[in-house]
Amino acid sequence: MNEQQPNLSRGLDFYKLTMGDMAYEKHPDAEVTFTLKNRRGEQPLSEFVTKAALQERLDAIRERGFSPEEIAYYAGLQAQDGGGRFTPAYLNHLADLQLPDVEIDTHAATGELTVQTTGPWADVSLWETVVMSEINEEYYARLMEVNDLSIDDLYTEGDRRLDEKIARLQARPDIKFSDFGTRRRFSAAWHEHVISRLAQECPGNFVGTSNPWFAYKYDLTPIGTFAHEMPMVYAGLEDAAGNNPLNGHAKMLKDWQEHYGGDLSIALTDTFGSEFFFTDFTPEQAHAWRGLRHDSGDPIAFGEHVIDFYARYEIDPTTKTIVFSDGLDIDMIEKLADHFSGKTNLMFGWGTSLTNDLGLPSNNIVMKATHVNGNETVKLSDDKGKHTGPEHKVARYQSAVAEKIAKSALKEVILA
Repeated sequence: MNEQQPNLSRGLDFYKLTMGDMAYEKHPDAEVTFTLKNRRGEQPLSEFVTKAALQERLDAIRERGFSPEEIAYYAGLQAQDGGGRFTPAYLNHLADLQLPDVEIDTHAATGELTVQTTGPWADVSLWETVVMSEINEEYYARLMEVNDLSIDDLYTEGDRRLDEKIARLQARPDIKFSDFGTRRRFSAAWHEHVISRLAQECPGNFVGTSNPWFAYKYDLTPIGTFAHEMPMVYAGLEDAAGNNPLNGHAKMLKDWQEHYGGDLSIALTDTFGSEFFFTDFTPEQAHAWRGLRHDSGDPIAFGEHVIDFYARYEIDPTTKTIVFSDGLDIDMIEKLADHFSGKTNLMFGWGTSLTNDLGLPSNNIVMKATHVNGNETVKLSDDKGKHTGPEHKVARYQSAVAEKIAKSALKEVILA
């Protein structure tokens, strides 16, 4: 892979590909829209990112697509059963891929950058982390230029902070983590610098990266299962068909298990609130899946609930894994490792404070699947500020969730 050329893999999270393979097989005709949102309105992207500059970056990536070398790397990845990680049909599709157009503009009232793209689900999904990482790269490059900041000074401060993280990790061989920092990194170059240091200086802690470019380059394990978009789109498809949208959650989990078997079986729990998840995740799934991922809400309360949940079904929690991935820093990682020591297996997905910690304020941007086949999607986080979707639909989903939870509680009382 020639890193002097723009490429898709450098800006991807691996789970864009694992989700894409299943989306291509199960819902090849689903048309999905992704929309950018800046959660930190007081720090507008448009201050340092212009439509023209971002368009130039994305056009270069779109024009190139995946190189034969990238496809060959993906074709060589193995699943746990020794077969290929990705289906030949999906790999052939990626080799001929033409990414959808990306619409970039500025909001008439606020002047903020707007980004949206629509296309076949398996294709358009690939834009999400690429768009976000390219926005960040442009944002910080321009910020440095405008404020006459020295990249050497920033790297010195970044390395000082990274030195502290590495020293603390080296003293904690019990802590295992993966890099989840592609989408909000300072830059691709700094991201690579962090990856190279982690691989050399704390290989016992650093188990892999969600970035397939750096997994390829540094012979690391690519890490990723599925994101919120998977149950969100499935729910949107059910909603469009006139069914209870929450039926999509169970269908998605079933399809995932059929597509990947026992592999990649870490379930994300908070797309419609973790309380709903634990009423929808069956005892059979609890036994079969390797673990659960936390991405919003109180992490200690969540972890304790997971341990109790497994105990209810006579599952030893030390045979399962909890992946914590919500806004982690080294202090929280150590706190969680101490609290759950000996209680269950832990893995940490470490993002922004790992790959964008050089003394500058970090952006808080997301790019969510907001429509499927023209129907608006919804996400109900354990943090109310992270709900997405129009208010009337959020209320409808919340009502359906409450009904599901009430029925589940009543069933438990009857069985007791």
